[in-house]
Order: sequence, then structure tokens, then C-alpha cells
Amino acid sequence: MTALWTSDEAALATGGVNTERWSAHGVSIDSRSLQRGDLFIAVEGPNSNGHDYILNALDNGAAASMSARKNVSGPALIVDDTMTGMQSLARHARRRGGAKIIAVTGSTGKTGTKDTLKLALGREAETHATKGNLNNHWGLPLSLARMPRTARFGIMEMGMNSPGEITPLSQLAEPDIAIITNVSAVHIEFFPSEEAIADAKAEIFSGMNANGIAVLNRDNRHFDRLQSHAMAAGIHKIRSFGAHRDSNIRLVQASPSDAGSRVDAEIDGVAISYTLGAPGAHWVINSLGALAVIDALGADVADASQAFADTAPAIGRGAQTRIRTADGDFLLIDESYNASPASTRAALDVLGTCPGRRIAVLGDMLELGDHATELHQALAEHILRNRVDLVFLAGPDMGKLAETLDSKLVAATGKSSDAILPYVIDAVHSGDSIMVKGSLGSRMAPIVSALKALEKSNNAPDKRRTATSG
Repeated sequence: MTALWTSDEAALATGGVNTERWSAHGVSIDSRSLQRGDLFIAVEGPNSNGHDYILNALDNGAAASMSARKNVSGPALIVDDTMTGMQSLARHARRRGGAKIIAVTGSTGKTGTKDTLKLALGREAETHATKGNLNNHWGLPLSLARMPRTARFGIMEMGMNSPGEITPLSQLAEPDIAIITNVSAVHIEFFPSEEAIADAKAEIFSGMNANGIAVLNRDNRHFDRLQSHAMAAGIHKIRSFGAHRDSNIRLVQASPSDAGSRVDAEIDGVAISYTLGAPGAHWVINSLGALAVIDALGADVADASQAFADTAPAIGRGAQTRIRTADGDFLLIDESYNASPASTRAALDVLGTCPGRRIAVLGDMLELGDHATELHQALAEHILRNRVDLVFLAGPDMGKLAETLDSKLVAATGKSSDAILPYVIDAVHSGDSIMVKGSLGSRMAPIVSALKALEKSNNAPDKRRTATSG
């Protein structure tokens, strides 16, 4: 196996000095999860200092460490600053192999679009992508530093929750193509307006050169603003996607099913059809964005789109599981990883297509600032439109939503997810479709875990009642 990093190349990239020769097959910043043969970078975080875990990393099989301390055990690359050192590895990795870099950002749909692109482009050539949601000032350089020199495509997710965060990420990654999936009121607590969020997303163009290509959602109301930002950055090749009649990659028709959608689209007027394995209208639009990127790369669009049938929402991001109990089975939709107004509406739309009694379990959407009450209460329209039968609400902001709904619809409310959990477990029964969603800080994942624990469990109650308070 060819080494990802040798001691000589890492020293050349960072300007560091090695204590002895080594070679590594991966890169990690976490001594607990590193793989044998990884280079362990001892970054200093707000709550811990990686230098304190170098011995643990070596015990767990690290090939070497990157350290800013000169007196260190085992093979080590000594640098002035480990964060700067990791960025230097990332910059070197970006340039050494010639991979085409695709940067992905947006208020929602980043991870799904990134995963779809990895699946599709992987059919054509070696493709490297951000793992999970490693999309911030630590995750992006780590993802680049992990990119093999033989990769032809690199897909880098870029996230932010305040202005100025994407600029250094883009300048490090130097994208050939940048896609903004959409712009909506996510992290609005830290911005004066949605327009300011669009401006922050447009920072993704800052690391691109004049040969770069911007891929934008034509349906989004900020399209013109984003296009102007791209052109101001010197990017004049702009590709659009969506249902809008002027989209380069245009949705003609989508036929939804329980398992996904059959999609008919056009690429500059040329028809293309494919099956999408993930359910929901938002996945359809995101797949068009992926098509736009694939087309911009000059890859085989027809072949790549066939991989879309294998798309599936990730755990916590819409993954569907059939839970089989002694009394029968019910459908669980796990949206517990995060929530925004746009993504919650999309999740409710998916629930609205599901069979049986529809149950929504919702936790607070965070980082909405002064708009929180208004944006939570606005969900009422989507709940009613999708014919949801029961709603369980956790958190003070979801409590405001409860005030706008018919009391017969609200099965339970509580200050936290723990408060409503027993009522949810007591209410669900065979034939139901139940969707659990909330921001990560709302801690909705334990409800998902408790529902999964009902699988063939003798603890599932034979007679279930609907909670009316919490």
C-alpha cells in the first residue's frame, strides 16, 4: 500500500523537522478513533490539547505525531503550530495530485449532495470526500490532508454559522467547481438578514480562479444575488438547476414513491431520466444540483445518474427504518441530527407521503434568534398540509408552536426531549409512521434510540394511550 504521507514529504509540506523516519496511511486528530498507521496531529482545541494524547495515539497504533512540543515520545514531525501544520498538509495534498475539487455549501442539503456526488463520481474514477460533516476550520483541512494523491475528484463540504468562516476554507481548497444548494434562514441568530446569509455562502467563490464554475439553485430567491457574487469574484461560467424554466439542469417531472422518486429532467434541453433512492422533493432538487456538477466536470452524466438509485439518507438525516415489534411494525424516520425551518418543512413533506397514522416528534430549531417564535409557529401550516395525526413537541420554542395547533393534534409537550420521550413510546403502535427531528442541541436522538429499542421487544406495551400533556 502506497503511503499517504512519508516523513520527508510531510516535512517538505510543513517546514517541520522529523525526529525519525516514518510513513502514514491516514491522518487523524482524535486519538480515540484513529486507525493503525495514521499520522496523529495534536491540535489544540477550546476544551482539550491534543499534545496530552500523543502517548494514547501511539498506543493505539499511530505511525507518528505532529507536535509543536520538541520533547515528544515516538516518531514525530515537529512544527511551530499544529493547526498551521495541518493546513500546510492540506494545501500540499490539494496540489500534488491534480484532483478536481468540488466545494459544497448551502443552508440545507450539503451532506446529501456531497454523498450523492461521491456515489456517482465514484463510478467513474477514484473519489475522495469529506467524511460525515467535517466541514469547519478543523474538518476541511483534515479532509484535504486525507485525500490520496491518486484521487481524481475531491468533494469538500463547507459549513458556517457566522460571516467570514467559508473564505479561508475556500482559499485553502481552491475549488474548481462550487455548488450552493440553497440559502434559507439557518443560523439567522448570527445574521441581520437572510441576504447576509447568502453573502456568507458566496464566500465559497473566494478561492476560485477565473476558470472555475459556480453551480446555483435557480429556484432559490437569492439566485441573482449569488450569481452577482460569483461574477464579482471573476467567475463567469455559471450553471443553474431547479424547476425554474430557465435552469440549465431543469426538473421536468418527479414521480414520488415510498422508496424515492422517478425523475425526468433536461440538461440544456436534452432529456435524462433516473431513479432516486431517497424520498422527498428536496432530494429531487439536490440530485439536479449533483447532475449540474457532474455535467460541469465533463463526466458521463447518463452513467453517473444511474448511481442515484443507491442514494439513501444518512442516520439522523432522514434515514428510514422499519421497526418490527411483537405487535407489528411501524416506520421510523430519523431526522434527529439537526433542524432548520427549511429542513423541517422538507421532513414534514416526506412524512406526509407515508402510510398509516402520521406522528411528528419535533424539538426546538436553534440559532434562530429573534425570529424563533415566528419560524416555529410557521410550521403549523406544513403540519396541517401533510395531514399529520399527532404531534409531540419538545422545548420552549416548540411550545410556542403548540399554542397555534388544535389541542387534539398536540399529544404532548415538554421542556426537553426527556420529558416527552415516555409519551412518544406509549403512543406509537403498529402501522404508524413517526418522524423525529430537532437541532442537535435539542437532543432528539435518545427518542430515536428508544423507538429502535422497541424492535421485537417484550417491553413494548400491549395497550397504548395517547398522551395529552407533558
